[in-house]
Amino acid sequence: MQPGVNDLKGGFKEIAHYRNENNTGPIQHVFSVTVKDTSTAEMELYGNFMPHHKGGNTKVYFFLDGTEVPDKLYAGKVNFDPQYNRNCIALYEKTAMGNTSVKKNPFN
Repeated sequence: MQPGVNDLKGGFKEIAHYRNENNTGPIQHVFSVTVKDTSTAEMELYGNFMPHHKGGNTKVYFFLDGTEVPDKLYAGKVNFDPQYNRNCIALYEKTAMGNTSVKKNPFN
């Protein structure tokens, strides 16, 4: 059996997922995910498990469990209502070129 997101440390729970319907251009995936334990959270590994398409972009926004989390996500540069920005503890991003990064407190 191959490992998956349920095997990672941190207590992750996916709240919402957006995927644009454009199959002829870049495919964008956006996720909002809660984390129970940030001291052990394997955020980059979690992000690496998420779907990614060549030439597309994948973003995973992490929120501390128990805080308000967006349940509606959108394409573009602003992926959810800015009222949730203060609760976002990290952002994982995989670019069209396949580069990955995790930025802590991306809205501060």
